Amino acid sequence: MEKVTLNVQGMSCGHCVKAVEGSVGSLNGVSSVKVDLKAAKVEVEFNPQDVSLDKIKETIDDQGYELK
Repeated sequence: MEKVTLNVQGMSCGHCVKAVEGSVGSLNGVSSVKVDLKAAKVEVEFNPQDVSLDKIKETIDDQGYELK
């Protein structure tokens, strides 16, 4: 398992948290997703053999949030 913390801009409410956690959490190979709204960070634990970091970033981007 690999753990990464991403800086994500544009999240401002509980709906944003649910959108990111739900979309990233549904990816095969992702074991946990934690959004820190105040810090604008998303911590993801995943198996790189099942899902790439690029796919995780793309999924967050598809929800309308910007990765820094």
